[in-house]
Amino acid sequence: MIRHFLEFERPIAELEGKIEELRHLSTTGELNIADEVGRLESSANRLLRQTYARLTPWQKVQVARHPERPHALDYIGGLITDFVRLGGDRAFGEDAAVVGGIGRFRGRSVVVLGTEKGADTEARLKHNFGMARPEGYRKAQRLMRLAERFGLPVLTFVDTAGAYPGVDAEARGQAEAIARAIETCLDLKVPLVAAIIGEGGSGGAIALAAGNTVLMLEHAIYSVISPEGCASILWRDGEHAQAAAEALRLTAQDLQRLRVVDRIVAEPLGGAHRAPKEAVEDLGEALDEALAPLLAIDGSTLRVQRREKFLAMGGAGL
Repeated sequence: MIRHFLEFERPIAELEGKIEELRHLSTTGELNIADEVGRLESSANRLLRQTYARLTPWQKVQVARHPERPHALDYIGGLITDFVRLGGDRAFGEDAAVVGGIGRFRGRSVVVLGTEKGADTEARLKHNFGMARPEGYRKAQRLMRLAERFGLPVLTFVDTAGAYPGVDAEARGQAEAIARAIETCLDLKVPLVAAIIGEGGSGGAIALAAGNTVLMLEHAIYSVISPEGCASILWRDGEHAQAAAEALRLTAQDLQRLRVVDRIVAEPLGGAHRAPKEAVEDLGEALDEALAPLLAIDGSTLRVQRREKFLAMGGAGL
């Protein structure tokens, strides 16, 4: 498989390219270069560790958008057994940008929701790059109420640049649908654990992320607006996206300090895209740990705690 390298990863790409060349020569039997390969691998791992230990906010934006990063369906496929997808908002139609259904998480029945970007061109077009229309958010409301009716916990996987901004979406009540989805999250009397797995963009993300516990992957981002959108408003120039990323405080580390997210889930060295299976397993462990204490709390208390948690954010210096 040809790996996609980000701009700041070029030195790493060059080292790994040399390693592959030497391995190819070694398989021909002409040279014994194990020592040289080992030395280069150590250098590459050290450089990878150093690079990812000091990522800038803009570099984290790039990692969060990496095309090989695991998406919602990857987490659902890896963590949820007996998954049955449910579709439609019972009002207008189906929206593939929001996937949802019923399944089992470690033996417990749950309702699962996620925003899916798609892994290739065909899938991205099908899922509208993870940008939901009103029917997607209304489907989410329907499934959350279904979970409440049957006493099932809700797990959400958030990865979206934001809600779809098209004229047709606005005509069908995009703002109202997002607001109602947030209201539904806050009103549920069952546990809701949300995970920001890539991009968490504006209200389109909050609509599925107003949970009792909010997890965020180490190199994910979560912001009121994209850096490019912020730059176009503040500087009238999208070229200032890097400066906007710095100002927005959109990294997991920033958001944990601001008490917007509850826990950062570490990613494999070099980001979730380098070891997708490991990333899925690690998030599964974090979800299990977050969900367990919530199962012992009665529904009314869960609702009160969730609402108070988000109301308190206004006093956290945001």
